[in-house]
Order: sequence, then structure tokens, then C-alpha cells
Amino acid sequence: MDRRQHRRAGGTVVAAGVLLALGTGVTGCSGSGVAAEDVKGAGDPVATLHRAADALRAAGSSKAGTSMEMATGGTRVTIRGKGVYDYRRRLGRLTVVLPEDPTGTSEHRPITELLAPGALFMKNRGAGVPADKWVRVETATLSDGNLVTGGATDPYAAAEVLRGTREAVFVGRTEVAGTAVRHYRGTADLRRAARYASAANRAALAAAAKGFAAAEVPFDAYLDDQGRIRKLRQRFSFVNGRQKATVAVASTLLLYDFGAPADVRLPAPRDIYAGRIAEEGGTGGGA
Repeated sequence: MDRRQHRRAGGTVVAAGVLLALGTGVTGCSGSGVAAEDVKGAGDPVATLHRAADALRAAGSSKAGTSMEMATGGTRVTIRGKGVYDYRRRLGRLTVVLPEDPTGTSEHRPITELLAPGALFMKNRGAGVPADKWVRVETATLSDGNLVTGGATDPYAAAEVLRGTREAVFVGRTEVAGTAVRHYRGTADLRRAARYASAANRAALAAAAKGFAAAEVPFDAYLDDQGRIRKLRQRFSFVNGRQKATVAVASTLLLYDFGAPADVRLPAPRDIYAGRIAEEGGTGGGA
């Protein structure tokens, strides 16, 4: 990723910055062993996945759990998050826990992230940012469109990636946290997703389509009988500018308790930090 681009954005990469320092189906076909009646009930997989974001919007809100794994040079690190999301206002709040150091000691306080149309706000960012201030990042200026930067993929943006689904298969019925779901596996194209995404996510997904090593995103999606995402695992790939190595990222999203209150308030302008931000590891960066 372009580190200078992240400096200009004012918020150095949380996921990529921390972790990199550590180092086909045919549309409508069924998977092996899937009962014919299950395939019929699943409908057209591609069309169903295209509508997944709309189903979330109709649901209104939910709680969310996130997990992001990065692997490079034999090192694998995981960042986890938990919070709530309002799909109609496109606002979310997550508490993101960074990985422990190699000795098993946690070196980082949890980071509070606010997800908003076109922006990511981070508190407890560290690296010289006052404790009572927020860092604001314009997601369209990030080379990954904030699908990776914050250490958690915005739930609605992740759903809109599915609007770019070109091919998918119905794998079968299963359960996620006790809820009956249909499992789909396929590949989405970020360029197509950007074309059909909501106005709020269009620019960010277009940036990701250009910034990732590949615009194709393999995924496994688990939808309930209302077409709502219960679990979504997406695999991204980008080039580590420091080592010129391809980095594999697996982002997993769990959605539950639909209709749960999601009162998310964005920080006032006076609470947003406008100074210089130091990179992880002590190198400087500018806002």
C-alpha cells in the first residue's frame, strides 16, 4: 500500500500498519451432495447475493463481530472487533482489539472506531494523538477503500462488495450461531461492486479495485431466510510496499441481534485531531 497516501489521509493504517510491521463456480450450480430441493429453495445465487445489502438495510440495525487475519512471511496475526451498526444511516461503532506482542502481553489499548459514509474515525489511535481526540480518515483516499485499513471491514461496505458477484454456487444449508442459513461461495469483482454500490461507498470501492493486488474477492456468505448476512468471509490481497510481497487478508463478519439499538454519534469538529500522526514504530507522518 502507498504509505504516503495514508499519511495524507491523516490516519495511518491500523491493520496494515500494525500487521505489516510484524512482518470458480458456475452461476446457479449446486455444490457436491446438495439436495435438489435445497438448490430450488436457494434461488439464483448471484441475484440473491446482489440483494444482500438491501436485506440489511431493511433490517435496520444489528450487532456485529469482526475478525481480520493477515498472513505474510510466515507470520499470521488477527485483529478482532465488536459493536453495532445502523444500516439505514450507514453508521457503526466498533471496539477493535489489536494483537498481543510475541510474549503474549497486550501492548495496545482497544481502539474505538466510528464508521460513517466516506469516513473512518478512530479514538485511542495512540502515536502522539491526544487521548480525548479522534483521528479522521477519508475512506476514498485510502488505496484499499477502508476494507482493510481499520482492522475491520465496514459491515455495509462488505455487503456491497457482494453487489459485484459475478459467479457463485449454493453450497448447502447449515447453521451460524444457532440460526439456519444458506451457504454460498463465489467471487465478487470490486469494479462491478463500485458501479452498483450506494453513493456513499462507490468511491471507496473504486479505490479498492485499483489499490488491491487483485480486484477479484473470493468469499463465503451465509444468509438467513430473510436474505440477511449472518456470516461473511472475504479474502483480499494487496502488495506490501515495504517488502514488495503479496499479503493475504481474510476478513470475517458476524451479524446478529437484528433490530438492536445502534445509537452512533459522530465527533464534533473540535474533537478531531488535526496535528501530525506518528507511524507505528516511531516514524513520523502528517495529517
